[in-house]
Amino acid sequence: MYQALKTVWNELTSPGQPFEITSVEVRGQSIKAYAAAPPSLREMWLASAAFADRDYLVYENERWTYSDAHRDVAAIANWMAKQGIKQGDRVAIAMRNYPEWLLLYWACVSQGIAVVGVNAWWVASELAFGLEDSAPKLLICDQERLDRFNEIKDQFPDLPVVGVRLKAPIDGVIDFSEVLKDGGELPAASIDPDEDACIFYTSGTTGRPKGAQLTHRGCVNNVMNLAFWGTAMSHSLARANNMPPPDPSVAPIAAGLITTPLFHVTANNCMAQGTTLSGGKLVHMYRWDAGDALKIIAKERITSLSGVPVMSRELISHPDFDKHDTSSLLTVSGGGAQVQPDLVGKIDRTVKTARPGTGYGMTETCGIITSIGGDFFVDRPDSCGPAMPNFEAKCVDAEGNEVPQGSVGELWVKGACVIKGYLNRAEATAETITDGWLHTGDVARMDEDGFIYIVDRIKDMVLRGGENIYCAEVEAVLFNLDVIKECSVFGIPDDRLGEEVGVAIVLKPGTLITADEIRAHSAAQMAKHKIPRYIWILEQPLPRNASGKFLKRELRESLALQDAI
Repeated sequence: MYQALKTVWNELTSPGQPFEITSVEVRGQSIKAYAAAPPSLREMWLASAAFADRDYLVYENERWTYSDAHRDVAAIANWMAKQGIKQGDRVAIAMRNYPEWLLLYWACVSQGIAVVGVNAWWVASELAFGLEDSAPKLLICDQERLDRFNEIKDQFPDLPVVGVRLKAPIDGVIDFSEVLKDGGELPAASIDPDEDACIFYTSGTTGRPKGAQLTHRGCVNNVMNLAFWGTAMSHSLARANNMPPPDPSVAPIAAGLITTPLFHVTANNCMAQGTTLSGGKLVHMYRWDAGDALKIIAKERITSLSGVPVMSRELISHPDFDKHDTSSLLTVSGGGAQVQPDLVGKIDRTVKTARPGTGYGMTETCGIITSIGGDFFVDRPDSCGPAMPNFEAKCVDAEGNEVPQGSVGELWVKGACVIKGYLNRAEATAETITDGWLHTGDVARMDEDGFIYIVDRIKDMVLRGGENIYCAEVEAVLFNLDVIKECSVFGIPDDRLGEEVGVAIVLKPGTLITADEIRAHSAAQMAKHKIPRYIWILEQPLPRNASGKFLKRELRESLALQDAI
């Protein structure tokens, strides 16, 4: 089947074919891109109008058809234009996964207005940083995020605010119903492929998040990567088994369950945009619950579930799994964290109609770099698949020299999906992108078929339930406590979430602090998923190397979980 994949891959990407690859000049670099890629997300949105009467957005008992969504998106775009918000401006969206998130997203990107995807977990001080850094012309938020904004609103006296699903009218806050009131046709716009589509924040290595600038070119090429892999995989498996390729006209209409936040590329760029392009249905949840997900799968005939691996594990191990009809599921996939090899087989055996899948990617690549699924994933469960056609990929040593095939090195990638850079962070951009090559920070190897295996991480980071938590960010908050002399944050393996946050602390002589006080201090300054679960307060200095850096691996291995507080 690997030879069939190579043959099909070459056929699909050859001149004149649907996924033809070409070279384009972007920011002074020649990069690979799809020749047929539309110039912007606006064209993708306009194309979805053809699915007029199909269900598009579903949330509990609420439904939008594609016609309903196009009506509301046009109304939002017209209202923003009346407020003087124009192409090149930014609008911040701060809310949980309500359907309004996507309506607002499409209204912005169809006009060349960049969406600032606010992390809904952020506390008030983190929200203040994000707003100051991105300088949006408008903030749109739900009740929970509005409550946090009210703590800092004096810092943004001129920032207009729209409230979505508020408990009651609030003075000075525009209700979302006002935004929709006047309607109208979607205004015309001409958008350059390399304009910002959105700003998604990644955790910062120096204590502050970085705003990744995702372009229209990058987002559109990511959607085409998703379409390419689905086509390449199904056609190559059919060919390997001497069967005709699948007929797309008889395939069920896609129905995706959105399980992860829309301010991340997994849910927004991969699930939502990919499903929209195909005219599928997107079903929202108030929050993840495996039991609720099983009910929704049965009711809405969900075909695809994609979330962090723990969600798939919780779904298939739920005590009520056999009580619900999951026969509509075709794929159960994971992203945002590595899918454990045992889970691949468990999905394949438990969900009779569905195949396992995953993709490896980053905010900095607008979505996936690699993808793998079906028989390929079952055969190589420790791989994340080959790099997609619009990427060049290589593993390099510490000097940036490419290592031989099969050898381990840092994975670097180059292509249409690599971000423009980090907003207001020229130095961080230069450190991360060299001559168009993105340094992923992940150590990998590549086999003879081009399949990539992630084996380690260079970045000082904890990956908890799909959320990147940079250790320096947590350490910066903890060092605000005067009693702390030394602290080192690191990841602790966790069966459910992949990793949890741990910290070893040395106090200044003569001082005391409790674990509850440390966590309360942390909760006031950063999102709850970053708060250390495991805390060790040590009497001896933390181990360091000759250059003074903490030896985190040695430290972690010397600590016993039962000694944590």
